[in-house]
Amino acid sequence: MNNPIGHVPNLELWPIGNCQVSGLIDKTGALVWGCVPRVDGDPVFSALLNGDQRDAGIWRFELEGQVSSAQEYIRNTPNLVTTLTADDGSAVEILDFCPRFERSGRMYRPVSYVRIVRPIAGTPRIKVVLNPTKNYGAELAETTHGTNHIRYIAGKQSLRLSTDAAVGYIQEGRAFRVEADTHFFLGPDEPFVGNLRETVRSMEQKTRKYWQHWTRGLHIPLEWQDEVIRCAITLKLCQHEETGAIVAALTTSIPEAANTERNWDYRYCWIRDSYYTVQALNRLGALDVLEKYLAYLRNIVDGAKGGQIQPLYSVMGQSELDETTAAHLAGYRSMGPVRRGNAAYKQIQHDCYGQIVLPTVQAFFDRRLLRTAKTEDFEALEEVGEMAWKMHDQPDAGLWEFRTRQEVHTYSAIMCWAACDRLANVAERIGQSDRRAYWQERADAIRARIENDAWKEGEGDQDGHYGASFESDYLDASLLQMVELRFLSPDNERFQSTFAAIERDLRRGDHMLRYAAEDDFGAPETAFNVCTFWLIEALHLAGRDAEARTLFDTMLSHTTQSGLLSEDLDYETGELWGNFPQTYSLVGVINCAGLLSKSWSEVR
Repeated sequence: MNNPIGHVPNLELWPIGNCQVSGLIDKTGALVWGCVPRVDGDPVFSALLNGDQRDAGIWRFELEGQVSSAQEYIRNTPNLVTTLTADDGSAVEILDFCPRFERSGRMYRPVSYVRIVRPIAGTPRIKVVLNPTKNYGAELAETTHGTNHIRYIAGKQSLRLSTDAAVGYIQEGRAFRVEADTHFFLGPDEPFVGNLRETVRSMEQKTRKYWQHWTRGLHIPLEWQDEVIRCAITLKLCQHEETGAIVAALTTSIPEAANTERNWDYRYCWIRDSYYTVQALNRLGALDVLEKYLAYLRNIVDGAKGGQIQPLYSVMGQSELDETTAAHLAGYRSMGPVRRGNAAYKQIQHDCYGQIVLPTVQAFFDRRLLRTAKTEDFEALEEVGEMAWKMHDQPDAGLWEFRTRQEVHTYSAIMCWAACDRLANVAERIGQSDRRAYWQERADAIRARIENDAWKEGEGDQDGHYGASFESDYLDASLLQMVELRFLSPDNERFQSTFAAIERDLRRGDHMLRYAAEDDFGAPETAFNVCTFWLIEALHLAGRDAEARTLFDTMLSHTTQSGLLSEDLDYETGELWGNFPQTYSLVGVINCAGLLSKSWSEVR
């Protein structure tokens, strides 16, 4: 049974997780993606990227006679309920979660997946298909077993399934009747302590309580509350809590468009993506994510040679992320290659200096933080600022990570300006007037260089606009961030003419391209979701709120049933492409909802 009930892999996926491990459940209730011992580890559940082979790298429950499935999260949690119904009316519920709660004075977040199967109608019979893989799909994990457990030896990480189901049925792939709640705990290879039924049910209740209390502390807009809450929970799931790193997505190698080989491994911490993530969560008051991420950044800065920062690191802060391919995985819908690692770590991207300084600055001003910034932190940041000053007019790969060309990208220069500008603010805050003057002078110099070299005069009846780089006049949606970064005000004439040009050249109906110019792989074929949200923000700033709201509702109509988005979208068919869930895209939902929502004062 390689492809049950005619299922074709798609991005209708439901994330679960606990900030140590994560998993993606598809619409059949199957766990099709999950890496251990952390997000960038070996995908023991790899079926999502295994082409049409559905029996390897999967954990599913097959209900005899199944005709339908339905899914929903338990409110304000990532705990998922999938209901499977058979043709005779029999039905089961599958409750999926990864444990997360405080225990013994620290957060309990084991490398484990928990599933509870509950009969809710008729006399359901199920078969358990649990086939973890190892070495990126190269082979199935070997198994051994005991009376109430099965061990899966998946390379360096052995897992143990503890269950009150009959182990023999699972091993032999036999269907059996579900007459009572049946519990499955797949976790560390160690004996399960305590009564399985009682402990697992207690874990679920404590995990549910943790997430609902975390959600209760969010400062959310009046409108689109459910959408914002779901995006916030999912962004938190993208943080590797042990170090504070935030990954760009939970997957690797979902193509940006069909059969393009634009397949990348996003299970790493991009300094840029993480900046946008903590910025959005800050607006919701989720300071726990910021605090842990700032600790990660301090370690990155400590290890930087002369203040030089690379675009991305592993969640453990590893700097070398050599890019290889997983030969044994066919890829999403057999659209390989499946990549492991990302060669972008070797690139030069100067925007990262601003994206380190900007979130760190908050620690000098925000009295709510457990650890406020010190003078030594400012001195360390100044090293990053020196690199921003040194590199602001030097070529780089840009935020879109071109692999075959380098220019002085305007967005990178603006981020270098922002680094110097914010350092001037911090210097004033801590009473160092000489350093304030020093950094302000540098910020002013970078601003003048941008205004001179990035501005492209218009020809004929067309107004001028900022170019994507100092050397080229093509347009880039990232120029819309000039207002967000406070480089320009929304009523600035140059910004208004740039916005008009971007809308004219990059907008495709209700969606936005990153750029229209050909890149290393040819012309882009899909819209980039965060750029569409940047368009919505720009429309709001231009006073076109009705249009902005319409476009926002359109974008929300493209979310998965789980309320989430991937990186890219086919602007002709509406199909989602790219890695999932994409932090950039979820940030867009949160930011636009905050901008466009009615005020709470209207109902209070």
